[in-house]
Amino acid sequence: MITLSDVRDAAARIEGRVRRTPVMEADPAAFVPEGAEAPARLWLKLELTQHTGSFKARGAFNRVLAAVEEGRLPGAGVVTASGGNAGLAVAYAASRAGARAEVYVPETAPAVKVAGLRALGATVVQVGVRYADAHEAATKRAAETGAVFCHPYDQPEMCAGQGVIALELMEQTGGEVDTVLLAVGGGGLMAGVAAALEGRATVVGAEPVTAPTLNAALRAGKPVDVEVSGVAKDSLGASRLGDIAHAVATRTGVRSVLVTDDAISAARRRLWEGHRLVVEHGTATAAAALRTGAYRPEPGERVAVLLCGANTDPSDLVR
Repeated sequence: MITLSDVRDAAARIEGRVRRTPVMEADPAAFVPEGAEAPARLWLKLELTQHTGSFKARGAFNRVLAAVEEGRLPGAGVVTASGGNAGLAVAYAASRAGARAEVYVPETAPAVKVAGLRALGATVVQVGVRYADAHEAATKRAAETGAVFCHPYDQPEMCAGQGVIALELMEQTGGEVDTVLLAVGGGGLMAGVAAALEGRATVVGAEPVTAPTLNAALRAGKPVDVEVSGVAKDSLGASRLGDIAHAVATRTGVRSVLVTDDAISAARRRLWEGHRLVVEHGTATAAAALRTGAYRPEPGERVAVLLCGANTDPSDLVR
């Protein structure tokens, strides 16, 4: 379980290590179906401009720097499992701490992410076709070597670090945000943001219908395994919501909305065509929730959409 206090501690720990990413105010009517109620105001939080191209640098730095404070780094090195983005973030944070990084990824991980990991000096090990396969191999390796294991979404330091985004967002918008829309995979981003905004704003998790980890957990009353497929599986590829994410979602009333692969792809193209923003399919899931009406704001509601990652091949955006 994490709270606002944990997020504030993370903010102090990672200050100066991560970028304060920009917020863009957008035309609300351009993000909803024709004739539908538009938000009173709409902001896009451009976390895609973060170090390594995704929000995950925040949690990675918080985890790595906490291990440094405990005296476990740089000697032990770090191990993580990732579909790509978490590995990039951990490798980057470890390199800045002078520590070795070993990253386990599925054999299906995008080539652009694998190349990025190696460019950061990480040892890359490709195992299986699912994130779960890479995770199992990574936890075994950490236990064998004594390395610091960095879970991509289900550790308190990881979740709290991601929540710093929400503190920034509220500062940048004068605290006027009523609702934050964000994509959910394993739920680390959602957990951190919901903990940071508890009692101040509502958090809505957008998910592909092909990877509904939060939706399934809320229905079952606990995290459960789901089948994962679809266009966003490289970044929203967790097959089970994290325990921390479920606890925070239940405590704070996080909602889940589902969108199709076609809607995700269309939202990704529109972000490029309308705003020249290149995002991953997983990132576009949050925008798709508004564009399709899967999430319908109330009159006067002020909405922020977190655009959380840009590690993608942009060649299919230009037609």
